[in-house]
Amino acid sequence: MDLNGVRTFVAVAESGQFQRAAVDLSLSQQAVSKRVAALKKDLGVRLFTRTTHGARLTVDGQVFLPHARELLQAQDRAVAAVSPGRRALRVDVIGRRLSLAGLLRDFHRAHPEIALDVVTLFDADAAVAALRSGTIDATFRAVAMPGHTLPDDIEAAPVYDEPLQLFTGPGHEFATAAAVTPAQLAGQRIWMPGNAPGTEWTAYYDELAADFGFTVDTVGPNFGVEALLDTIAASPTLATFLSERTPLVRPVGHDLRRVPVHGPTPVYPHSLLWHTRNRHPALTALRDHFAALCPEHPGTNVWTPRWARRRTPRPSDDR
Repeated sequence: MDLNGVRTFVAVAESGQFQRAAVDLSLSQQAVSKRVAALKKDLGVRLFTRTTHGARLTVDGQVFLPHARELLQAQDRAVAAVSPGRRALRVDVIGRRLSLAGLLRDFHRAHPEIALDVVTLFDADAAVAALRSGTIDATFRAVAMPGHTLPDDIEAAPVYDEPLQLFTGPGHEFATAAAVTPAQLAGQRIWMPGNAPGTEWTAYYDELAADFGFTVDTVGPNFGVEALLDTIAASPTLATFLSERTPLVRPVGHDLRRVPVHGPTPVYPHSLLWHTRNRHPALTALRDHFAALCPEHPGTNVWTPRWARRRTPRPSDDR
C-alpha cells in the first residue's frame, strides 16, 4: 500500500476538501485526486462522496480512517527509530541481574536523555557477531580468552576489574571466616551450573580453579539464581563465586554469607567492545562514562587469567 496515498487520504478526511488538503500537503489538487483514486483502486472500495461543500467520507472511508492513522504513526515511528541521534543505543550485558547491568543503570541515570536498549546475548562470539552486523552498538565482555582473537574492526577497552567473593550457606566451613585466600579453597567444590564450554566466563573460572586447586562443579541443570541460592544455603560443602556488587534478594530463612577473597583477590576483567565504524552519537558518552567511572580495580594484589593480563585498548580512529 502506498503510504503517500494513505497520508493524502487522511489529509482530505481531516480537512473535508481536496483543495485544502492539496494546500496542506503542498501538492496540486490533481495530484491529491490521483493519489486518492489510486488508494481507492488498491482497496477496492469508495472512500469519499463529493458534495457541494467538499468531500464526505463513505462508510468504508470511516472504517478505514483509524487504521490509516495507525499506518502513518507506524511509519513516523519507524523513521524516527533510525534517524541520526534518535535510535536507542543497544548495549549487550551477560545478565540483567549482574553487576554490569547495575553500572549501566548508573550510566542511564547520568544520561537520561540517551535512549537505551539493553539486550542479553549468550557469549562473546554472539556479541561480536552482533557488533559486526550492527544488531548492537556495544557489549561488555571478557576478551582475549584462549583461541579467540578479536576481528580488526572491533575495538576493546578495559573498563572494570570486578572483585569476586565466596558465597556460602551457614553450614559451610568458611561461613564465619572474615576472609579467605584462594589457596585455602584448594579441594573445595565451587558450584556453577551456568558455566558452559567455550564461554568467556567458563575460561575464566577454569583457569582460576587450575591455579588454586579447587573444583568447578557444573553438574545439574541451570535453573537460575534462585535455585542456586536454595542449594548453596542448604549445603555444607558447596560454595559459589559472586561479585561484591551482584544485587541479590535473599529468601527469608536463607542465612547466606558473602566472604571476601584476598591474597590475591580474583577479579573478573570486563571490557567494553564496539565496532570501529559505529557512529552512534551516544557511543562516545558510554565509553567516556565507563573510562572515568572504573578504569581498573584499585587493588594491586589481584588475580586475573593470563589471557587478560595484557589487555590494552587499540587506538580508535574516531575518538
